[in-house]
Amino acid sequence: MNVEPLTPANTTVVLVDHAVGFANVLRSHDLSTHLNNVLGLAKTAVGFQSGLVVTNGLPDKPSGPLHQELLEIIGDHPVIERPGSLNSFEDENFAAAVRATGRRKLAISGVSTEGCVLQTVLGALRADYEVYLVVDATASLTQETHQVAVQRMVQAGAIPVTWFSLAGEFHADHRNSTAPLFQQLMREHIPTMAKGVAHFFAAQQFV
Repeated sequence: MNVEPLTPANTTVVLVDHAVGFANVLRSHDLSTHLNNVLGLAKTAVGFQSGLVVTNGLPDKPSGPLHQELLEIIGDHPVIERPGSLNSFEDENFAAAVRATGRRKLAISGVSTEGCVLQTVLGALRADYEVYLVVDATASLTQETHQVAVQRMVQAGAIPVTWFSLAGEFHADHRNSTAPLFQQLMREHIPTMAKGVAHFFAAQQFV
């Protein structure tokens, strides 16, 4: 396994099919938790200015458009619409967008774990990308289908990560200028850690 750090300069975040039409069928994760993690990951990519590639199926399909909250984060960043391929790399517009980032490390998340995410991860590995699966921003129909698909991807060579660990690796040092961004991500998406920090600073008033 390559232990070179993941940085915004060498990593592209790939968001696959985070669409509203899947909201009622996902059971591997609580929907609010899943969406919280997806939005945290998107803010990480945008805030740290890593590579970012976003894809979805056609909006008139049952899966529908991307979550509005996600669209608000990525702004005018292009969304590559795929007519039908489960493996996003079979869509030339998607493959070209990934190549254009100039990065060989891909942090991939999406829906569903055993469908388009699995096939896209395998497609990335076939193309010799170094793949990191963002497991807590990826969801499936059941815990079993999620876990089995994750196992298959890991056995094929993908490396599991979580979205906030990726943010921490991008940040790297609390003395860096990215400290306000990292703290904002914590406050907005990791409330237990944020409350712990708030408690610490409140306690300092009584020392």
